[in-house]
Amino acid sequence: MDLFSEQERAALARNAPLATRMRPRTLDEFVGQEHILASGRLLRRMLDADRLRTAILCGPPGCGKTTLARLVAEKSQARFEWLNATSAGVKDVRAIGEAARQRLTSTRQRTVLFIDEIHRFNRGQQDALLADVEEGVLTLIGATTENPYFSVNGPLLSRSTIFALRALSADQIAALCRRALADSERGLAAQSATCDDDALLWLAEQAEGDARRALNALEIAVASQLAAGQPPHVTLAIAADSMQRKIISYDASGDLHYDVTSAFIKSMRGSDPDAAIYWLARMLEAGEDPRFIARRVAICASEDVGCADPTAVLVAAAAVQVTELVGVPECEYALAQAAVHIACAPKSNAVALAISEARREVRERPVQPVPIHLRDASYPGAARRGHGAGYVYAHEAPGGVSGQAHMDQPRVYYRPTDRGAEAALAARLEEFRRLRAAAAAQQRDPLAGRG
Repeated sequence: MDLFSEQERAALARNAPLATRMRPRTLDEFVGQEHILASGRLLRRMLDADRLRTAILCGPPGCGKTTLARLVAEKSQARFEWLNATSAGVKDVRAIGEAARQRLTSTRQRTVLFIDEIHRFNRGQQDALLADVEEGVLTLIGATTENPYFSVNGPLLSRSTIFALRALSADQIAALCRRALADSERGLAAQSATCDDDALLWLAEQAEGDARRALNALEIAVASQLAAGQPPHVTLAIAADSMQRKIISYDASGDLHYDVTSAFIKSMRGSDPDAAIYWLARMLEAGEDPRFIARRVAICASEDVGCADPTAVLVAAAAVQVTELVGVPECEYALAQAAVHIACAPKSNAVALAISEARREVRERPVQPVPIHLRDASYPGAARRGHGAGYVYAHEAPGGVSGQAHMDQPRVYYRPTDRGAEAALAARLEEFRRLRAAAAAQQRDPLAGRG
């Protein structure tokens, strides 16, 4: 049975993708993640001391999460068990835990359980891990492309060390491709494959930090030429044809979604139309819902431009309507127009601050009653209750401004800036306040101001 198992493993290894065959066999072969694996860094110190118990590896695809988990198991001479959270359940977790317990008591060999995409486990499935993790029966290593603080429950997080892995650089991916070309046992050297430097660099750059993607494209380029009976030499054209259109790294429900959206909004707020257009293009190319983008544009128009350019919200509202009316791809023009308009507009958050301050006061302080002269007097019986008594119609007052108070305890919430159209509003508001003060004085003393 051992012979057949070994033959099966050998057959699987021969037919595995290049990225799988070229996985590092030791930590010294591992490329990248120096911020946690370099000498003296936390993960390296934990591995050297054999003190790693539970860890969550979070990072983008193809940065080495699975490989690192395997190396941890090998370094500690532990049994390596692998589960994918998209297909595994509580029954699988408990079966591995029971086997690990028996193994630990009979042979003292520890078990490393690697759970890929651990964020796919629901709360009950994650809770099933707690007892074996707490007792040291399992060394759990979870991998996720999501933010673990959102996707992994609190009890499991409290027992874990979080390691954030980074996307590999183009130079690091190019080095891995060169290693594959030079390796005759696991790589492509047995096929005498070669690759032009510009083709190698293109693959490394287009992979966007994902080593698996670059290695798989390199393997396709070599295999396609072998199938056609040609010497396997990869040029830039062949490399581009093998990778096809690059995949835009984006997750509509994950961190990157919010990061790109944040960059888009902050670029408009920061008066940088070029950056705003780039982040808009990033979202559109990744398939983001254009209606979501339109809503963000409309919010920015009022929150960050406001009365400094009152037309901004009109342009944003038009972009929302056009997006609903024509959809993709044509709505991109209206979205781009609105983004550029907002980025180039004078900025003021005075309106946003005003409504925020007013709502906070409504929440935290006693509410003010509606002054009797401002109350609705249109319904039967309202006049007998004094509603509307003494109200001064503003259009009949000098300058169209009456001296009546509109709050029992007047407050100042809106403080216009000196930018754009709001500068004129600030001057007009001062004039309104002067007229209101004069009218109020006239109402208190009808003879005031007369000679």
